[in-house]
Amino acid sequence: MNLRGPLDNPDLTPPVLTVSALNQAVARMLERNFPLAWVSGEISNFTKAASGHWYFTLKDEAAQVRAVMFRGRAQYAGFVPREGDKVEVRALVTLYAPRGDYQLSVEAIRRSGTGNLFEAFLRLKEKLEAEGLFDPMRKRPLALFARTVGIVTSPQAAALRDILTTLRRRAPHVRVVLYPTPVQGEGAAQKIAQAINTASTRAECDVLLVCRGGGSIEDLWSFNDELVARAIAACSMPVVSGVGHETDFTIADFAADLRAPTPTAAAEMAAAPRADWLATLGAHADDLTHAFRRRLAEATQTLDWLSHRLVSPAAYIAHERLKLHGLQTRLAHATRMPLGQARYRLMHLQTRLAAQLPKTTRERTMLHEIARRIATRTATLAVQRRQSLAALGAQLELLNPERTLERGYAMITDSKGRIVRAPKDLQPQQTITVRLAEGSAEVGIASVQPMLE
Repeated sequence: MNLRGPLDNPDLTPPVLTVSALNQAVARMLERNFPLAWVSGEISNFTKAASGHWYFTLKDEAAQVRAVMFRGRAQYAGFVPREGDKVEVRALVTLYAPRGDYQLSVEAIRRSGTGNLFEAFLRLKEKLEAEGLFDPMRKRPLALFARTVGIVTSPQAAALRDILTTLRRRAPHVRVVLYPTPVQGEGAAQKIAQAINTASTRAECDVLLVCRGGGSIEDLWSFNDELVARAIAACSMPVVSGVGHETDFTIADFAADLRAPTPTAAAEMAAAPRADWLATLGAHADDLTHAFRRRLAEATQTLDWLSHRLVSPAAYIAHERLKLHGLQTRLAHATRMPLGQARYRLMHLQTRLAAQLPKTTRERTMLHEIARRIATRTATLAVQRRQSLAALGAQLELLNPERTLERGYAMITDSKGRIVRAPKDLQPQQTITVRLAEGSAEVGIASVQPMLE
């Protein structure tokens, strides 16, 4: 009895693979059948190794997959993901051969929805920039001495506490007005714009802070709204934008008169420290005191010098009266002689002029007569020309083709606008234009009959 089976036949036995060869074959198959693709999910078990590589799990409600992003790719990510972040990764499906684990090799990562949001951000930024909303020439400087600071933010925001703490520490004398508004969520952008418009209308602040703490691009999206940007640009007072962290930029930052990297920095920009102002005022007071004392000493010294030169007012007046009398005498003598000489010369010139003037009475009479004759002749010619012009106008009106058309006649033109005067100018099936007194008509020619002799 033969008890040998197929496996005992060396020709029918399949090849035996090592685990390494099997994993490598599976890895090649995955990479060949799954090209680069975008995968969305939530970050879990994130680890940043000492080598700079990122290891994490990407999961959704029903499944999860391990992922690795090597240092060469991770350094260009632009952010470090955290537990629970919603992300989208561009990855290659592969197999980690040493453990036999199926995983994603990530080449790019972005926050979930960031691609569309960022494109919308760039489109709105380009539109408003083209309108001149971000023009540096329209930016206004902050008030040097801010007495009242307005804040547009949520009453529950940590940013508000940071701002109030900073203002209380740096400038406790500054009055604070809060314009409460939600800073994220549905309808937040409209409410932020409404709060800014309210502050602008009331005009009770020297500077307005538009602030909120850090967050994802979705959390900050209310400050990328066109309504908020236009409200900031139209605000009646300078606006400081302090939205997010130092690396976060929003449309509100570009529309504001000044951008602060954080809400705390916005408070520092809005109000200078009271201690610095007091120190500056003290220094100015010391300088003013020294200058006043120096000026007083110089004035006292000048007074002493003038007191030595002071003479009796009566003697001074008598001396000045004597000088005045002498000047009057010199003035009278200086004006009398030139005046007499000028009068004599004027009389002499008048006598010479009378002798040289010609007698023009006869010529003036002739000139008046010629002018009268010219005026009479001109009037006569004008009447004749008007009469001649009226006669020519009457003749022209008789020859006006419009008058002929009004009497019931018509004018015929061909398709080229030429006037038809004889039957030979017409052809059957030809279209002609018949012009009447009150319009025109297009007429088709059925046949043409020449006039019989």
